[in-house]
Parts: sequence; C-alpha cells; structure tokens
Amino acid sequence: MKGVVFTEFIEMLEKAHGFAFTNDVIEGADLASEGVYTAVGTYPASEMVSLVQTLSQKTDTEIPALLKTFGRHLFQSFLGYYPQFMENFDNSFDFLHTVDNHIHVEVKKLYPDAELPRFETKNLENGDMEMIYTSERKMADLAEGLLEAAMEHWNETGTIAKSNLNEDGSKVLFTIRRK
Repeated sequence: MKGVVFTEFIEMLEKAHGFAFTNDVIEGADLASEGVYTAVGTYPASEMVSLVQTLSQKTDTEIPALLKTFGRHLFQSFLGYYPQFMENFDNSFDFLHTVDNHIHVEVKKLYPDAELPRFETKNLENGDMEMIYTSERKMADLAEGLLEAAMEHWNETGTIAKSNLNEDGSKVLFTIRRK
C-alpha cells in the first residue's frame, strides 16, 4: 500500500486527536515500520489494518465508520494534491467514470508499484450509477467514504447502497442515486 495513504491516515489522526493519542495508536498497533512512513514508500496493507483496528479499540468506534471517515479525508487530500484530476468535471458521476481508465493510469505513472482497487462503472436507465469495487484489501468502506466526499464536492445529495458480491468483501456493488 502506498505511503501517501499511511501519511494521510496519520495526519487525520493528529488533526482529530493530537500527537500523543496518534503516537499511542501507532505504538499499540505494533508495526514493523514503527509507524515511520513516507508518501512515496510502499508498506504492507496489514499495517493499515493494524492501525485501524487499534484506533477502533481506543475510540470504541466501529471499523467501517473509521474507514468511511478516512475515505472522506483522503478525497479532500487528493483534491488538494491532484486538483487536475477533478477540475474538468461538473458532477460526481462523470468523475467516477474516469477513476479506473484515467486517474488510476496517471497514478500508476507516478507510483508504478501501486496496487490499486478496480472500479467498474455503469449508468443505469433510471439515472443511477452502479460501481463495482474490487480489491483484495477489502476496504469498501474506505471507498464509500471517497464516494460520499465526491458527491459533496459537486454539491450533490443522494444515497449510496452497498452490497457484497462475494462473501469476503473483495468485490462490492455500490448503487449511487443522486437526488
């Protein structure tokens, strides 16, 4: 997993809870890296799992809620780092259609070793969108937070329904409805 995801997670924690609490989470997660990350480094996804599990225990907050919050934070960070990926769109659906075939292609140019989730999108006749998330990391809740933040960015309201397409959560269907 790319280091930028870890550095953003640590930044989110520090903003929300302060340095001492963040340090307690890092120490409690018992990480091989000792929580020392660079944005361009690559680290095992298991370290992110350990950080989120430890944060969940320390805050008594469910892991899905934490991942959604982090996804929302990550979208705002990406908006600041990579505004060129979002500036030519008028709505979230047009943007979301480009994630796999444009944005992830550009990300791979910056980080050739990045292991990115797959997003397959389809517009439905009723105006909704279906998006299939596929990733062995099984972090669909993080993706849901990214989707929510994208809708907010374009001042859209609506609903996002999520259902697993397989038991382990590595393939998830999102149905997105704008009002």
